[in-house]
Amino acid sequence: MIYVEKFVSCLGEEGVEFFTGVPDSLLKSFCAYVTDNCGENHVIAANEGGAVGLAAGHYLATGKPALIYMQNSGQGNAVNPLASLADPDVYSIPMVLLVGWRGEPGVKDEPQHVKQGKVTVSLFETLGIPTEVLPDDEAAALELTRKMIARAKAESRPVTLVVRKGLFAEYKLQNKKPDIASLPREQAIEGVLKALPKDAVVVSTTGMISREVYETRERLGQDHSRDFLTVGSMGHASMIAMGIAKAQPDRKVYCFDGDGASIMQMGNMAIVGRSGCENLTHIVFNNAAHDSVGGQPTVGGDMDFEKLAEEFGYNVLQSPQDQYVNPEGIGVDEVASGMNWLISMEEQAKQHKPDYYDELPKKPNFILFKVAKGARKDLGRPKEPPQVNKVLYMKTLLG
Repeated sequence: MIYVEKFVSCLGEEGVEFFTGVPDSLLKSFCAYVTDNCGENHVIAANEGGAVGLAAGHYLATGKPALIYMQNSGQGNAVNPLASLADPDVYSIPMVLLVGWRGEPGVKDEPQHVKQGKVTVSLFETLGIPTEVLPDDEAAALELTRKMIARAKAESRPVTLVVRKGLFAEYKLQNKKPDIASLPREQAIEGVLKALPKDAVVVSTTGMISREVYETRERLGQDHSRDFLTVGSMGHASMIAMGIAKAQPDRKVYCFDGDGASIMQMGNMAIVGRSGCENLTHIVFNNAAHDSVGGQPTVGGDMDFEKLAEEFGYNVLQSPQDQYVNPEGIGVDEVASGMNWLISMEEQAKQHKPDYYDELPKKPNFILFKVAKGARKDLGRPKEPPQVNKVLYMKTLLG
């Protein structure tokens, strides 16, 4: 086991003092420590590719390598700049990658991590990036870290340190930002689900949101045939939803997204907003945190998602929270009532002014919910594998 204070101190002794990346549950102690203690020398990036770019810029301006932390699922985002920017055949930029090994072979994990776990080390090796798995012994791990940093400098190239589950001793985030709202996300999700038309389908983003959709359906005694529970592929739920909406324009499609996921691949919102899919409603549940990997902050608390969505081309609907004098006091019933009102208003507009409605630009809808951080400690996970979810969902779509 390694104490993060000693690990970060070791990095500093070797000249690695700037940190960037996307939080990971296996690295949450490390991420929490640098968030609390590294100030301007730490930036939580939108995605792992962006973190590689930031590390490259830091090196160009200081001559010192930076450290990029990520879950191994982030390899996909990082491959392009690692191969076409930092590689010795291109700009030859040294940096240290600290990678959480989800789905390590022989270790039980969630379905979305199985394939990524199998190829984690071999993928870095294919890219020509020297890779080592940090040992459990602290002294040996620190010595290996020093050797890998020295190699990164000497060969002017990226190197990778892979982290197994439980390697870092627990460190909890101290400098937590206050909640931006009091509404629990699970209550908001339940209220929305209660209001949806029976033939509507849902695409929910990876992490806590999909787990809460699943648990809510269980609690309400409903099946899961209308919900595509996106696992992995963080940030792409809106594009999955758009693909369905374009193929079935007469069906209502709802995307349940998170702030971290939508920020990670925000270019997707620009495409969805201009898609003309008026049957698609994109809902972002914003708690300004990477909730499922330790609660590290996102920039969601400082953003105006609704203004951005409008610029991207969405039809921005009034949030059910804003329909009440005291939005901090609303719960499941108020969310359901507000959603019912939004849905009924759209249907009435179509029925009473069809000609006027037909002349309007075709736009997807956007709704924002500001919610509290955190989830129930006993929040479960889907019992069925992703393939079963896919088959049930396609039966709904294809009849």
